[in-house]
Amino acid sequence: MTATQREGMKKRRAIILAVDIGGSHIKLKRSNADEEMREVSGADFNPISMIKMIKRLTEGKPFDKVSIGYPGPVVHNKILAEPHNLGAGWVKFNFEKALGKQVKIVNDALMQAVGSYSRGRMLFLGLGTGLGAAMIVENVTQPMELAHLPFKKGKTFEDYAGKRGLQKLGIKKWRKNIFEIVDYLTAALEPDSIVIGGGNVTKLDQMPPKCRVGSNAKAFTGGFAIWENKDLII
Repeated sequence: MTATQREGMKKRRAIILAVDIGGSHIKLKRSNADEEMREVSGADFNPISMIKMIKRLTEGKPFDKVSIGYPGPVVHNKILAEPHNLGAGWVKFNFEKALGKQVKIVNDALMQAVGSYSRGRMLFLGLGTGLGAAMIVENVTQPMELAHLPFKKGKTFEDYAGKRGLQKLGIKKWRKNIFEIVDYLTAALEPDSIVIGGGNVTKLDQMPPKCRVGSNAKAFTGGFAIWENKDLII
């Protein structure tokens, strides 16, 4: 490789592949393209399945670095627990070795929160298969494992706000519970603003106070930002 070629590689902006892992779908997008790629995940979906899928979907579509939004606890780029709504094998899996790229792994709610953040104290809640949560305070990010904490009547936040709660309780009671959860967390965390995202946010007929609708596309924005935004503390 010549000196000119090396200089050109330094100047070229790295292409980031953002991977958003959900309980029902996995979505991918490259930072230099508009195309969103997606496939079904589900209860048997494991990291080997994901690596095979990524390699197949990105064949002929190069990328330099990878961001992964994982539906579970992540600390310092390490997955701490197996997911509740997917297959097993995630905790000790070596994603960098499997992909041959640098990889940053964060909680999936945090990745979407980063993409939704502008300033101040922002709480993010993701209404999907489960309940995702994260908070960002003056660019300091904090994933929050609220889903399986007790909420009321011996049930968890996820029991009321997740997909199973929606199916069991019906749309009216589910909406009421979302408002109760937002009130509860607002009193505890005192956010300046709240973003509600995830696939089921569209089932709310109105938004609770201080809340705005998030977009699943912000997960990709966040995935790119965790590599590019030097102000973030993750």
